[in-house]
Amino acid sequence: MTQVFTILGLLNLALAGVMTLPLMISVAYGEKETSSFAMGIAVTALFGLALYLPFFRRAQDINRRHAFCIVSFGWLSASVLGAIPFALSDSFAHPLDAFFETVSGFTTTGASVLTAIDPLPKSILFWRSIIQWLGGMGIILLSIAILPFLGIGGMQLFRAEVPSPFLDKLKPRIAETAKILWQTYLLITALEVAFLWLGGMSIFDSFCHAFTTMATGGFSTKTESVGGFGTYHRIVITIFMFLAGTNFALHYRFMKGDYGGYKRDKEFCFYLLLSGIAIIAVWLVLMRHMDGSWGRSLEESAFQVISIMTTTGFATVDFDQWPSFCRYLLFLLMFIGGCAGSTGGGIKCVRVLLLCKYIHQEFRKIIHPHAVFAVKLGNQTISPAILNGIVGLFILFIGIFVSASVAMCLLGLDIVTSISSVAATLGNIGPGLAAVGPTANYGHIPLVGKLILIFCMLAGRLEIYTVVILFFPEFWKK
Repeated sequence: MTQVFTILGLLNLALAGVMTLPLMISVAYGEKETSSFAMGIAVTALFGLALYLPFFRRAQDINRRHAFCIVSFGWLSASVLGAIPFALSDSFAHPLDAFFETVSGFTTTGASVLTAIDPLPKSILFWRSIIQWLGGMGIILLSIAILPFLGIGGMQLFRAEVPSPFLDKLKPRIAETAKILWQTYLLITALEVAFLWLGGMSIFDSFCHAFTTMATGGFSTKTESVGGFGTYHRIVITIFMFLAGTNFALHYRFMKGDYGGYKRDKEFCFYLLLSGIAIIAVWLVLMRHMDGSWGRSLEESAFQVISIMTTTGFATVDFDQWPSFCRYLLFLLMFIGGCAGSTGGGIKCVRVLLLCKYIHQEFRKIIHPHAVFAVKLGNQTISPAILNGIVGLFILFIGIFVSASVAMCLLGLDIVTSISSVAATLGNIGPGLAAVGPTANYGHIPLVGKLILIFCMLAGRLEIYTVVILFFPEFWKK
């Protein structure tokens, strides 16, 4: 297991390096959080060195068990150490609140325990945003891209972290694929920063919102979220949320001249169709039951549907006050999520599409018991192994959702708050309904409830298997 400790040490050293960015912002603005970030950097760097130096060896292979351990404990250690500046600041009442906020950040959930966002120091706001941006594409994927040391065994890490039932290798070497994905991610982020800034948003807010939009994270620098900005900024963020919920491999191929890639991709077509139907359905119901112009209602419908479906979690209005049909539709979209290979959470569109095809195949088998059918996605025949994995993940997802919802009810929360808080954290969305709605927060959740939701956030971000497998005794046997 020496390679596990070595790589975890390197990841923590990299995290300490990233932590210098909010430290510089704190110094520039003369904030007292400077000491909090300095302490966080020192502890994180020392912990990283303590893991790295004693076990340092080059060219070590990484098997599947090592990969699961590195990914799971890498995200956990990043969340614990990343919480140090929060815990040492005056912004959080309890260390567990700081840990909850950090896990929510890295997993791009966007569920917050904070009541007021505007008064927070700039350094704390920036740290909330940058950890979402890092978690969006994946901290392990970043390490594969920038650390040649991980060239051997990188494939196992890629499979353990990247949320997709298919392995979309853009280049023969997995490190090159990771670099391409991060470069594409960085370029689109820079484009959003430019568009937001040109529309009059401050450069600081532009960076923070671009970070959390492209990560489909949802942390804002404003208490009223994106509702605190104008129509132009809401439209820009809506467009980039949709792009963030799309497979980044498609964006890369588009930039390389493959302009028909989106049209050929069946998952993207399903994602586009489902988003469009949901937007129109919500818009029509709002026009019938609520006051407001058709243009404003369409804007709000598009923003909230895209925000929830891509699991970003930004809000422009209190959609918990919308008609029941709209709230129920948004709740269902929490489970679906964006495309595989995107930064979005949820079950993913491709899995939902293949589950529908799988069910259709089973009905055809009942009608024609002696015929042989195959599930296809475009021209690709889906193997039974992939289908079994998708069915298994769906069962685990629903099983965790039901179990965690029951546990939240036992803690005394009402049923709507219980099930929506679990759906919003397991799907990495952020805001739910009722007491955890878009104008509320998670600060009132009991400590045990926060621990349950922290598990949901990590399990949802790491595609459940990566986390749950650690609880099987067989996994630890040689």
